[in-house]
Amino acid sequence: MTDFKGSHFEREIILWGVRWYVAYPISYRQLEEMMGERGGAVDHSTLNRWLITHAPECEKQFRRQQCPVGRSWGMDETYGRSKGKWAYVYRAVDTEGHTIDFLLTPPRDRAAAEAFLHQAIRRQGRPEKITGDRHCQLVCIAAITT
Repeated sequence: MTDFKGSHFEREIILWGVRWYVAYPISYRQLEEMMGERGGAVDHSTLNRWLITHAPECEKQFRRQQCPVGRSWGMDETYGRSKGKWAYVYRAVDTEGHTIDFLLTPPRDRAAAEAFLHQAIRRQGRPEKITGDRHCQLVCIAAITT
């Protein structure tokens, strides 16, 4: 795991801040207020540095502990707001409803969908079957054959 040696704050407080920011739609200032209510006087710029430093390692730990997914995937995309900006959300789920992976991207084009599918395959392995709407199926056929 990440080295917390020399940190002003305890390991648990840093991990709280990183986890809450990654898991919930929350701003740095809201997180600063929440941490203050729990006895940790942390500035929003400190939270930003924690995320830059520790979030990639926390994601690696999460990926290692993630349960194995099924071999049949459903892939879809939707349009929504994320942190005040409109973006497409590409998402893949297995037959049991476990989220395999997701990607937020501003454009809805073939390159973005292929990048998402390659990322999911790289992290979870090649599925036996992928279902989805017309746009997703065309991308899936192109990505799996290459």
